[in-house]
Amino acid sequence: MHLEKLSWLDRLLPVWILLAMAFGLVLGRLVPGMQVLLGSAELGNMSLPIALGLMMMMYPVLAKVRYGELGYVARDRSLLTTSLLLVWGLGPLLMFCLAWLFLPDQAEFRTGLIMIGIAPCIAMVLIWIDLAKGDREVAALLVAINSIVQVLAYALLGNFYLKILPNFLGLDAQSINFSFSEIAKAVLIFLGIPLVAGFFTRRIGVAFKGIKWYEQRFIPRIAPWALYGLLFTIVIMFSLQGQAIISNPFQVAQVALPLLIYFVVMWGIAFFVGKNSGFSYEKTSALAFTAAGNNFELAIAVSISVWGVSSKQALAGVIGPLIEVPVLVALVYLCLLLRPNFKK
Repeated sequence: MHLEKLSWLDRLLPVWILLAMAFGLVLGRLVPGMQVLLGSAELGNMSLPIALGLMMMMYPVLAKVRYGELGYVARDRSLLTTSLLLVWGLGPLLMFCLAWLFLPDQAEFRTGLIMIGIAPCIAMVLIWIDLAKGDREVAALLVAINSIVQVLAYALLGNFYLKILPNFLGLDAQSINFSFSEIAKAVLIFLGIPLVAGFFTRRIGVAFKGIKWYEQRFIPRIAPWALYGLLFTIVIMFSLQGQAIISNPFQVAQVALPLLIYFVVMWGIAFFVGKNSGFSYEKTSALAFTAAGNNFELAIAVSISVWGVSSKQALAGVIGPLIEVPVLVALVYLCLLLRPNFKK
């Protein structure tokens, strides 16, 4: 397996995130009035530059999705059912448990982790599956379905895991203030609008220029803008609150550890279930990486919209890809080592 297939931008994502954090810290020192400057132009309750940066994160991702692959569902209902149970059933529940276990007295970070757990990956998961020589058609199908389900279910799951379930279990979740409508509005803006734009971009682009031009010429041109949007958001966040976090690295470690456990456990369970269900290696690897990855772009966008750019909820989302990328690269190697155990 050669990581040359991974673009140098994606391959060094943790490095870019660290550099963006450092630049944000420097910027915060040099421009102490950053909060006032960002608030001079707003979209609703959010700074317009930040809102545009978040949109820029989501649009290239959703323009990649092969929405036409949804017709593939009828051919493999058992795989689809297994994926939905893992991604939308086990995943959010596992993150909820880890968040409360590791961060019982850190309500903001705990909330940020839960927002990550209810958002399955719809971007880099395609890269991991391709590197692991998984089934691209299955990957495209699962990504398309998860994109649509996120629009419909994200706010509902957020309300359930942040309010309903903690109250039912007698846990103290009163310190987190939000409303269902706030999350729903953020999802419609930062996922719904890019989803519609991505859908019509693909339809129009393929209709006029063909699928080969669209996927080999157009997508590579716009794909880096998702990373640019993420890095821009990180710079702004750390310019506003990075110093407070750097002064207490233990808090960052508290967030990183449950994320690390989540990625490994979800991947391991999905891989085990796929193999023991009789799925091929290609389908099993697609299932495993789809279950393990998360949509940090959406979690960050919603957290900033609901709790603010300087919130710990949003910071948890930023820590996410810093941990996810090296962990899933390692799991790609493990996946390939396990490949000979499957029957041809």
